[in-house]
Amino acid sequence: MFILKKVSHHCSFLINYTDYVSSFNKEQNQRGLIYMSQVIPTVPTIAITGSAGKTTTKEMLASILQTKWKIFKSKENKNFQKNTQKHARMIKPWHQGVVLEFGMGEANTGKMHCSHIQPNIAVITNVGSAHYGVFGNSIKLTAKAKSELIKYMKPEGILYINNDDNNSKLLQIKGFKGEIFTVSIKNKSDYQAVNIKYVDQGMTFQVKLDDQLEDFFIPTFGYHNVINALFAIGVSHHQKFSPSEIKVGLKNYEVPVRRLNHYELPNGLVILDDSYSANPEATKAAIDVLVELGKIKKKLVILGSMLELGEYSIEGHKEVGKYLAQNKVDKIVIIGKEARWIGKGAVEAGYPPSRILLFTKSRNKMHLYLQKLIKPNMAILVKGSKLMQMNKTLNYLLKNFSK
Repeated sequence: MFILKKVSHHCSFLINYTDYVSSFNKEQNQRGLIYMSQVIPTVPTIAITGSAGKTTTKEMLASILQTKWKIFKSKENKNFQKNTQKHARMIKPWHQGVVLEFGMGEANTGKMHCSHIQPNIAVITNVGSAHYGVFGNSIKLTAKAKSELIKYMKPEGILYINNDDNNSKLLQIKGFKGEIFTVSIKNKSDYQAVNIKYVDQGMTFQVKLDDQLEDFFIPTFGYHNVINALFAIGVSHHQKFSPSEIKVGLKNYEVPVRRLNHYELPNGLVILDDSYSANPEATKAAIDVLVELGKIKKKLVILGSMLELGEYSIEGHKEVGKYLAQNKVDKIVIIGKEARWIGKGAVEAGYPPSRILLFTKSRNKMHLYLQKLIKPNMAILVKGSKLMQMNKTLNYLLKNFSK
């Protein structure tokens, strides 16, 4: 069942969902009236936000819930508040659950999302440097923006947070009247993964559910994706999904495009495509996967600039460069004005300058260089902010090295 609060300049009242659909369409078409409306579902309605991992967590959770529920799920990464406004008109009475991704690219967007659909369950994956510049160059302000979801969701709802993420301690949970559950790998929490292993085509780990240690598999790589899976496990477990249903859902999870997709090409080449977005934390997580999968291979990173970092841009790019040096990556290829600081950070950490190549603009020149550089038995990571269009480089590599 759904309750909808409909507000215009002249009236405010509650009506049921089916009445809302017919009356809204009729009035909008014939009279051109525009209303602000809020759908308040009584079924489990989960909103997922955070600096990284939103789409992956949403898809993992949806894959589990779909094992026995008919659900509404926001498509791809359509997470702007205007998308949520459209989603409010797409939820149907027969949906048994709703899974949404809320992007918080600027202040007040959390409030706007919840003004369209008020979730009763919220997941905040982490608080990091993504959109740092947009949030006033302050991690506290970033946390405050994410906290809008806590403030405007159902007051007695359920909140899930990352107990391994120090910045999540800045979330404004004081005054929240609902339940709070935590997930983690390192620190004790309600849902903690142990015995984590890289295996063929994914990760295995164990989680204690109802005092029983359960084995799980996810068809993607990285400890950060184990954290994403823990959120999906936590939400579905609290909704009375059995361990076997959760396992089936995670096993059937389909990795979204350009989010750590794994390609095995001829001549021992392995390519990791994580080109959809980038920030320092997510880039370091992808480097961890590269290092693990490329243990016995030469390791090459092809990185584009990380955008919207504001005053943290230089430091954030240098941080990635230092991390590359610490992990002894064999070659660093970077493109973009801001990306040059990755090289500088690596050199400051003792990395040989001769193993770094910077391209400020020319992607074609970079591609020609890669044609000569890439040899058999290499592991390659392609990553950068979406506007850097690093997927073009990925497509070039697949076209030229798949034969």
